[in-house]
Amino acid sequence: MVTSTVLVARGAAEVARLARALPGQTVREFTALRDVPADDAKRAEIIVLRSGVRLERAELSTLPSLCHVIRAGSGLDGIDTGLLAERGIGVHRNPGASAPAVGEWCLAALLSLARRIPLGAQGIARGEHLKAACMSVPVSAMNVAVWGAGPVGRACADILAPHVAHTLFAARPSISPELEQAPAGDLPAWGDAHVVAVPHTAANTAMFGADFLRASAARKPLLIVVGRLATVDITACLQALDTGLLSGLAVDPVEASETHLFPSSPKPVNLLVTPHIGAQRSDVRERLDAWVTETVRALLTEEGPG
Repeated sequence: MVTSTVLVARGAAEVARLARALPGQTVREFTALRDVPADDAKRAEIIVLRSGVRLERAELSTLPSLCHVIRAGSGLDGIDTGLLAERGIGVHRNPGASAPAVGEWCLAALLSLARRIPLGAQGIARGEHLKAACMSVPVSAMNVAVWGAGPVGRACADILAPHVAHTLFAARPSISPELEQAPAGDLPAWGDAHVVAVPHTAANTAMFGADFLRASAARKPLLIVVGRLATVDITACLQALDTGLLSGLAVDPVEASETHLFPSSPKPVNLLVTPHIGAQRSDVRERLDAWVTETVRALLTEEGPG
């Protein structure tokens, strides 16, 4: 086996496991691509990425030998897939492995917001007893709109469906016809809760902002974000939460560089923010680590991806 270099973004896979599985190969973990030694970058044939790591023209210019990109998840935002295709670089993803765990987080978020648990907990932390302000409505009476019908959106709909009154997907031409759906323009006035699971594209950037908030104002809904943060206008949503246009807001996919978008509120609010932990379950991590290891090994031995 010819010696190859595999670059692994910190948190994307278990480096020690990869090194054990690839004797004689060079496995290098990195936090930022700019810090990868030049020799390792020039020799790298495979790179393993996590969310939040960019791979665009500038980064690719430092990786002349790159043949494969492995993404142990679903999102491709920040990755210039068009340029990868031009260069003949393969992209390998495992979008379904973490979807049920994200669905579980979504259910926890819906229950938390509906019961106004974040509001009550923040009040206690400030020495305020907000029992009266935590009056809730049953989730069993809620209409839930799911925006995005990829593996994560479908997993969220599946886990919520037994607990709520009705779930509908926002209709798009690419959505499978067997999924119950309605025109996207109808959902803001229908939904008591909205699950945002759309991918981040130019068209979807900040799509949940002022226009959506105006259209949904009569329902004062809950908004649960399990997709990419860039699909939501966070400033507008936090203002809507403060003024009551949103009854609750839950956001999971927050990277370390984005924590400044959620400053401490001067008053308790029904806000749940977590550091991208939707898929952080031990069984998911084990499954993805095994998949990454087998995929890298297969690619290096020219057996094709696992």
